Amino acid sequence: MRSLLSRVLISLVLLIPVLPEAAAIDSQHQLNTVEDALAESKAKAEDAKVAEDPKPKLEEAAKVEETGKIEDGPKARATNSEAVAGTPTKCNGIENGYWFVKHYSPYCHHCKAIAPTWQTLYEFYYTSKPVPVGKKPSESDSDSLNSFSRYYDFHFASVDCIAYGDLCGKHDVTVFPTFTLYKDGAFVKKFDGSKNMANLSAFVEDTLESTRPGSRPKDGVKLPAPEATSVDTSAQPGKPMETDKPAEKEKDAVAAAPAAGAVTPKEEKLAAETTAVKPTAKATKVDKKPKKPAATPNPLGTPVALTQESFQKLVTNTQDPWFVKFYVPWCHHCQALAPSWAQMAKELQGKLNVGEVNCEVEVRLCKDVRVRAYPTIHFFRGGERVEYDGLRGLGDLVSYAKKALDVGSGVTNVDAEAFKKMEETEEVIFLYFYDHATTSEDFEALERLTLSLIGHAKLVKTDSAELANRFKISTWPRLLVSRDGRPSYYNVLAPKDMRDFRQVLGWMQSVWLPIVPELTASNSKEIMRGKYVVLGILSRDRTDEFELDKKEIKNAALDWMEKQTHAFQLERQELRDAKQLRLEEAEDRNDQRALRAAKSIHIDIREDDKKQVGFAWVDGVFWERWIRTTYGINVNDGEKVIINDEDNHRYWDTTISGAPIVPSRTSILETIPKVVANPPKISSKSSTGAIQRLFFGLRGAATSHPWVSLGLLIGIVVGTSIWGRGRIRRGKGGAGFFQLDGKEGLLNGGGYGKAD
Repeated sequence: MRSLLSRVLISLVLLIPVLPEAAAIDSQHQLNTVEDALAESKAKAEDAKVAEDPKPKLEEAAKVEETGKIEDGPKARATNSEAVAGTPTKCNGIENGYWFVKHYSPYCHHCKAIAPTWQTLYEFYYTSKPVPVGKKPSESDSDSLNSFSRYYDFHFASVDCIAYGDLCGKHDVTVFPTFTLYKDGAFVKKFDGSKNMANLSAFVEDTLESTRPGSRPKDGVKLPAPEATSVDTSAQPGKPMETDKPAEKEKDAVAAAPAAGAVTPKEEKLAAETTAVKPTAKATKVDKKPKKPAATPNPLGTPVALTQESFQKLVTNTQDPWFVKFYVPWCHHCQALAPSWAQMAKELQGKLNVGEVNCEVEVRLCKDVRVRAYPTIHFFRGGERVEYDGLRGLGDLVSYAKKALDVGSGVTNVDAEAFKKMEETEEVIFLYFYDHATTSEDFEALERLTLSLIGHAKLVKTDSAELANRFKISTWPRLLVSRDGRPSYYNVLAPKDMRDFRQVLGWMQSVWLPIVPELTASNSKEIMRGKYVVLGILSRDRTDEFELDKKEIKNAALDWMEKQTHAFQLERQELRDAKQLRLEEAEDRNDQRALRAAKSIHIDIREDDKKQVGFAWVDGVFWERWIRTTYGINVNDGEKVIINDEDNHRYWDTTISGAPIVPSRTSILETIPKVVANPPKISSKSSTGAIQRLFFGLRGAATSHPWVSLGLLIGIVVGTSIWGRGRIRRGKGGAGFFQLDGKEGLLNGGGYGKAD
């Protein structure tokens, strides 16, 4: 027992010096804020402070990376690892603004190679002035609105994953170095690509441009070489910049070092050698390393056969655009599409990646994409996709692919002159107005709309005051559509509603057709259903008449829309006048009850409450058979116009006088009011046969009067049941043995009864 107590006492004596050190380590790991990190760093770096120089020096900021300490003052904006802590989605100390964080290991040679580049990148941006002021940066104005950090709310930070392994593990850091962007403490995205000055700067520039659109130079910035002693923030890309000290050749990390909690002996040896040996080579001027060119899409001009693994690697996990076909070998439609698909890939060589997936082999992949029919074609960009539902001819596929490339490049910023040029070639343009207060969330929501607009319309953005005056814009952000110069506004004004993707897209789909679109197989349902359609049947073979007739139909459409808008405004004004009259009468009689009733009247009238009238034209030569069988019109007899009511399967092809409707503004505008009247003043014709007409008539009656139709159906079923039972009963009675009026049977036949 005495020996046991002696051992315990000796152990306690030996542990006493260790406990304070462990407590110090625990307290170091509990630093969760920037203020704690700064206070701790100041205590450790008091003897290492250097004199402040108004000229920005890269060596001064380099101490943040090399020593892991933060100096106080304007040059210490890059925080070290003590300023970053928390969960995988939120980080304490970086709750406000954008933070570009480097996760590294001091023993990783790739991290050591990128350290000068990272430090130079930070110093270059921190000392830059967003708005030129014509003077050198100094510490006195570091907190001004013109400082980089205040203007963009963008910061740099580093995390030592050997000292803070738990933190890096929570943030899914598996390789060194890892560069991650956070916003308000939440993960945004990781940097992917070659780790050099140009690519890192491009990543930062994209974020800065999304934060404050139009604030970054269009031609880019002139980047300093790594380890340069000064930063010329006014240098332009076309001007060479002299450096006092040359940089060593920038090194790209070929393979990242795996993260680990323990330090191997090899890493300890490398760290010791790195600490002991300092570079002594003198500076010599070196040229900037050229930017690595991006991979050429579709280099061979052939479709790429994609598997589950390659699809994830090439399509889903990248931002490269892909046009992908999902098929099965036994499908006849897939076999018919194959030659056009191969030829399309050849024509898009070097422009767009083209792929195909065999759904017999890649069953799981096709199920994940929700392929329900073959062939199914999707356009992919990153994690988003849109299905192609047009014709499968070579020209249609190539045309769609080229439009997808234009729209897929993002929302273009335009000024008044560029927008005017677009109006000369584009029939439908969506224009998004923004100002300095528009947030990055607004632009992200806008970018989501681009894929859905492929093949339909152009989407651009602007902050032009001239365009704002032209379209009378007084609130930002604001969205409108210009169709042949005629604007229609998205009436939602709240920023939250402007970011509602489905709501905005729903409005776009209702107005993205031109005023007089061409009727095709892909848009026929959208054009024909739910409204009267003035359909011009034209022939491209007669070029002069074709252009003239299209112009006449468009002029008729514009005049009709103008009249309908004027009539709507008059009707709404009449309702407002009637309400005002009731209010005045109630006030004159001092009738509070009538006054409350008048105030409760809500004028809710919209232009689309009534059945609308649309306009379109169709190629009579291409669709000759359908036009002849449906409307009985031969385009060889000349251009004609019909007014179609697809919902009721009827149409009109004559005016009130009985003459055919022709592509003339007068003929069209005189006929439309007679057709839309209730009941129509001109007799209609059916666009279906007798059997189809009966079927559609019954279906229309059931849809219009569901309860009456249900009652009639129940009555028919009950009547049929009663009639059937009566027939069965009478059938059984005639075949039984109790028939009294005959001479045969059990009572009157058989010879056993008494005969009269």
